[in-house]
Amino acid sequence: MQKNEPSASDHPPDSGGSTIHRNNTTHEDTLGHFRVGIYGWRKRCLYVLILVLLLMVIINLALTLWMLKVMEFSAEGMGHLKIVNGGIRLEGRAFVLDNLLASSIKSRYGQPIVIESSMNLTLSTRNKDGYLENFIFLGDDRFECLAKSFKIMDDRGVLLFSVDDQEVLVGADSLRVSGEGGTSFTGSVQTTLVRADSDLRLESPTGSLHVKAPQGVNIESRGGKINLLSFNDITLRSEVGSINLESSSILMPALPTAISTSRPTASKTHEIYQLCVCDNGKLFLAHPQHICAANSDDIICR
Repeated sequence: MQKNEPSASDHPPDSGGSTIHRNNTTHEDTLGHFRVGIYGWRKRCLYVLILVLLLMVIINLALTLWMLKVMEFSAEGMGHLKIVNGGIRLEGRAFVLDNLLASSIKSRYGQPIVIESSMNLTLSTRNKDGYLENFIFLGDDRFECLAKSFKIMDDRGVLLFSVDDQEVLVGADSLRVSGEGGTSFTGSVQTTLVRADSDLRLESPTGSLHVKAPQGVNIESRGGKINLLSFNDITLRSEVGSINLESSSILMPALPTAISTSRPTASKTHEIYQLCVCDNGKLFLAHPQHICAANSDDIICR
């Protein structure tokens, strides 16, 4: 028999086509041998990571619940801090570690409010431009206040004490100074009454003392005596009126006595002397038997 020879109509063997067919077959076999997914140590690491994340979520949730329990969070507030209409209400003690900004701080009705600081306490107010206007400092064994005016009133609104850059006003019925050293003033003092329980002493150790009044000055001692002591002169002067000394007795024991060379008018001696006045206003005494005159060389009228 003759072998069948390829005819002209048969396609010749295509080497390229045969190669493509073999490559497709090899790719299908390769896909069949590999499995899709995570296996081995990668799978174990993934499970460990998920377990760690789950544990962290549980710990965070437990800590959050513990903080809510400790801080006593509720729908009304947090612990002793309650949210009310118009602000917050704090029950018990509060420790402010930094600045506290509030427009009003009030205590409960019938309960006191205590503000305590371990070092010092400072209260200050500012104006609308932010500049310091009033300042109160309490600490270091001192109390300081910075303000344009300072006033103290009683429960009825009556002014008791007022201080500004013009004057210091005491509105009480009386001002009592109980110190042993008294009161020292560097300027003038204006008052209607100066009174002491025991002894009243007006003294100017290094300067002068002036007592003035537009209508009159009354010095009165109802149960004792009044002493006027001066190192130099004591002057009593009246511009228009007179000086009246009204008393049952007026004593001037230290007046000098003039020595007169004139002849006595009588030989009888008396203990009553004459009161004489020099032309410069000085007073002196003269013997009753002599004339009321002094020698020209006498220092009485000088």
